Amino acid sequence: MARTPLVAGNWKMHCTVAESLVLASRIRQNLGSITSVEVAVCPPYTSLKPVADILSDSSIRVGAQDVFYEDAGAYTGEVSPLMLAELCHYCIVGHSERRSMFGDSDDVVARKVVALRAHGIVPILCIGEDLKQNEAGQTATVVERQLRAVFERQRPSPDMLVAYEPIWAI
Repeated sequence: MARTPLVAGNWKMHCTVAESLVLASRIRQNLGSITSVEVAVCPPYTSLKPVADILSDSSIRVGAQDVFYEDAGAYTGEVSPLMLAELCHYCIVGHSERRSMFGDSDDVVARKVVALRAHGIVPILCIGEDLKQNEAGQTATVVERQLRAVFERQRPSPDMLVAYEPIWAI
């Protein structure tokens, strides 16, 4: 059985809460009746609840941009999967910006996937190689390593999503 394609918008660190409400309303108005693809938005943490409220009775899903792998604890600035479970259907993990700027290792990404699955949140696992790796012919090795790290901890399932984004193509 073929899966309906997912088109997810990562808002990154854009939009205040007020701007997010306007954008979510416009997306709902313009994309709310689309059935050929599944639509999801991933606003900043500060806008998750109000955006989720605006989209609650539409077909548009809400996702978070990242998560920490513990449910609670002294992790200043982090957001747990337990906190996201009420708001999100999806959560992005392993994004190239998280890997390069914040040092998310393959192991950390794998732990995040396991934590999300434990709370019924569908991970959007981002994988991909950088330009240097691509030019060295290491694409398959890098992608395999990133996938293996996750699948050694979490058995693959139909509700897990993989987003291949070669960093050099951005």
